[in-house]
Amino acid sequence: MTELTGKVALVTGGSRGIGAAIALRLAEDGMNVAITYVNADGEAQAVARRIETGGGRALVVKADFADAHAAVEAVERTAREWGRIDVLVNNAAAFVNAEPGQVTPHEVDRVLAVNVRSVFLACQAAARHMGPGGRVVNIGTCVTERVPGPGMTLFAMSKSALTGLTKGLARDLGPRGITATVIHPGPIDTHANPADGPQAPGFSRMTALGRYGTVDDIAATVAHLAGEGGRYITGSAISVDGGFAA
Repeated sequence: MTELTGKVALVTGGSRGIGAAIALRLAEDGMNVAITYVNADGEAQAVARRIETGGGRALVVKADFADAHAAVEAVERTAREWGRIDVLVNNAAAFVNAEPGQVTPHEVDRVLAVNVRSVFLACQAAARHMGPGGRVVNIGTCVTERVPGPGMTLFAMSKSALTGLTKGLARDLGPRGITATVIHPGPIDTHANPADGPQAPGFSRMTALGRYGTVDDIAATVAHLAGEGGRYITGSAISVDGGFAA
């Protein structure tokens, strides 16, 4: 039993990588956890099975957050299933690796829809179901502080918006006892950016610790913010980046 036992979390983009680790950690701490996915149905179901095998309760929701209605429906389905939402983790993201002159208007629209609009709409919807002690945790990126190379302009712009969103939410939701924070992960070992990949040596050298982090490093920070340790942390941007931005 922990202080999170019986509470409800929604983790967007929870089928793999950072999102899956967050979902599993919150379930380990006793939360009922809903996750969303776009295409990785098998991986999402595998996460749910791991949660249920461990004695937890899981809900899997297919949702493409390029659709303005998808984020709201994911929140509402979670609330219908369990009657409440205590923690919203906005982790789903779209990434385009291209220099500005190569980016299409469609790519701009999709990245901003997934990384910005859907986050706002999910927060707006979740806030209607949250009471005092509610938590909003947005997952940003270290490239909002330090862009390490070309091709990341659109992604950095979209994720930078989460800092302003988080600070605004902290002010607007604070009187209701709800906190909002944004976590900026550094180089993290995932399927999309493996620690043994071709870019890894360069990214590792940019950190103060000289290495990649793990998905569990991010999950542990989210769990701290979701619990009693996060009750007086709001409006903050927290770097979990091994000193990437130092």
